[in-house]
Order: sequence, then structure tokens, then C-alpha cells
Amino acid sequence: MKLNKYLKASVAALAISTGAAQAADVEVLHWWTSGGEAAALNVLKGDLEGQGIGWQDMPVAGGGGEAAMTVLRARVTAGNAPTAVQMLGFDILDWADQDALADLNETAAKEGWDDVVPDALKAFAKVDGKWVSAPVNVHSTNWVWANKAVLDANGIAAPETWEDFVAAVEALSAAGLTPIAHGGQAWQDATIFDAVVMSTGGPDFYKSAFIDLDAEALGSDTMKEAFDRMAFIRANVDDNFSGRDWNLATAMVINGEAGFQMMGDWAKGEFLNAGKVPGEDFLCFRFPGTQEQVTFNADQFALFKQGDAVGAEQAALASAILSPSFQSAFNVVKGSVPARTDVSDEAFDDCGKKGMADLAAAASSGNLFGSMAHGHAAPASVKNAIYDVVTAHFNGEYDSETAVDELVTAVEIAQ
Repeated sequence: MKLNKYLKASVAALAISTGAAQAADVEVLHWWTSGGEAAALNVLKGDLEGQGIGWQDMPVAGGGGEAAMTVLRARVTAGNAPTAVQMLGFDILDWADQDALADLNETAAKEGWDDVVPDALKAFAKVDGKWVSAPVNVHSTNWVWANKAVLDANGIAAPETWEDFVAAVEALSAAGLTPIAHGGQAWQDATIFDAVVMSTGGPDFYKSAFIDLDAEALGSDTMKEAFDRMAFIRANVDDNFSGRDWNLATAMVINGEAGFQMMGDWAKGEFLNAGKVPGEDFLCFRFPGTQEQVTFNADQFALFKQGDAVGAEQAALASAILSPSFQSAFNVVKGSVPARTDVSDEAFDDCGKKGMADLAAAASSGNLFGSMAHGHAAPASVKNAIYDVVTAHFNGEYDSETAVDELVTAVEIAQ
């Protein structure tokens, strides 16, 4: 038994190193390396193994996939693309434009993907009418996480408007607590800015500024008001925020050291790992003023061309990814919600159920928007330019009026 185990491992390693994947195997490049993510992927592996399809795992740890994308470029340049690759947003569109991705229309039509995947996700999964990737999940980014005991002790209800939020923050500050837990990293600053802009200007303004990149919206008084609100938030984080990882900020809320954190739904996993119960120990709600909107990013698997036609193993992989059973099992663990709107919420906790209901409502009302902060509103060059201005303002380098001017210039140059 041990000999067979080691022989199999050696053969698999040789196949990966030479690019000679076994006939009925899929080689999957991804950056899901945490325990929970790996456990969720095992559901997918098991599904394929039941169909006689092997899984060659190629995990590349690091951030939001930057290291994985570097490995991918090297593989494609060498003429040895993996079967499937985890991807986000504009990266998918870039590879599709290079005609590198397989046509999944046959599988999509057979299984009715068009009927169950929101249009806002299709914008990154379909190119020129062709399905080129299979969405795994939807992470929504405009969440607030709160310590319920801290709020209760200070007579604070979950704020619904910006004015409610200001009053809550001032009450916590008066009580000697840190009102807002935050990590001073560019993407975290931008995550808050996403929600603040949506709350300040509404969905039409958000679209004009971050998706259409309209100079008038970017340079408007409304944008200045958004920067003013960011300055209020900056004044109510602790002095040690700079460089703090997001999960350490979440821990401040968990431990009662801070009242609120503005962060995507991946933060929920930190509360659950600490044994906290939604609705009892912590609250999850949309950033005040964005209750009807959802800003999102979505993990997808892009399938690279392996020949003239989609192989049976690729079709099976795509089918398994969009299956309701995998969508439920994976997202219960990941903290995100399914990429299809017809999955039962039975297995999800209260925050998960709310996230699924919010997604379905936002998708049907046209209020589902790609997150600027997480690369689903504008290309990376524009996103990074906005990051620079938002972080400079948050750190006191610009006042709000200067930040607006810098934002217009930075986006113009980045396009």
C-alpha cells in the first residue's frame, strides 16, 4: 500500500513537471491553500473522482492570486497551460481576448447557466456570447461586522443611515472604545471607500465614477463628500492601524476592543473560527445607505484550450463547479454565497442566508455592481491608480478637495 502511494505521487509529480497530464485528469491551478478552502475543494475533487477523472492539484499561495497569475503566464508561454485556473474579473477577459480559453457553451446550455447566474457575473464569465469560465462564488464587499455585546452595552442599534453611523461611532468613542477596527493597507482603504462612495452617491453615481470612469462624477462635490466621510472614519480608527492585516482588525471586533469593521464577507470565517454565533455574538449588515446594493467580486475557474474541442474531463469539471451541491458545500465553508441564485440556503448560517437573499434581490433589481476595490469595476491599472489616491488621503497627505483633483488626474492617466 505504501509503495503504491509513493509510486502514484511520483507519477503525478512527473506528469506535472513534464506537462504530460494523464488522459482523464484535470490539472487545476489555484490559490486556495487554507484549511477550509482546501476542504471545500475536496468536494469538487470527490465529484470528479466518482466520474473516473483524476485531479492534479497545483496550489500557489499568496494574496489574491498574483503569484498564481505569474505561474500561469510562464506555463502558457511554454505551451503548457493547466486545464483550469482560478481567476478574478478582468484577468478572465484578458485571457479570453487572447483566444486562450475553451468554449463552455455546450455545457452551459445543457445545464441552463444563463437562467441562474446573475448578469453582473456573466460580464466576466461570457465573452462575445461564449461562456469561458465557471463562477464558483460571490463575495460581497459592502458588509459591516459588529460586536453585539459592545453595541448593546452602549445602547446602539445597527445603523441604517450615515447619520446613524456617525452617532454610533461618536457614542463608542465617548465610551473610550475604538469605534472602527481597520488595517492600513491600500486594498482595505479601498474596500471602505467602495462602500462610502455607494452610500454617498447611490448606485448611478457609483457606476458613473468607477465603471464608466466619468470625469465629471470623479471630480464632483459628491466625491468630495465621500472623501470627507473617509476622513471621519480615519479619525475614529486606532493609532496602530497602519499595515495591520484584515484578520487582526476582525479580531479586535471579536475581542470587544472595537465596535465595527467594514470588510467583505470573508471576515465571517474569523468570527466562526472563534466560536461566535451570528445574531448572538456578532452582527452582519450592509454599510449604512447601501442596503439595496451589493458590491462584489467573484472567483471563477477559467478553462484553457487543450485542443480543438472541450474535453470530456473539462466539461465534467465545469459541470461540477456549477452544480448546486458544490456551490452550497464550498460557500458554506468559504463565507461567500453561491454564484447561482437557485441554490437552497438551508445549510447556511444567518449571515449566509442574508447574503444570498441580498444577492438575489440586487441581481433582480439591477443593483449588483462589481467592486472597484476588488478588481471587478475597472481594469487593474485604474484600480491601482484609485488605490494610490485613496490611501494618500486616508493617511493625511491630501485634503478632500485635493484628493478629488488627484483622483480625476490619476484615472485619466491610468486609462
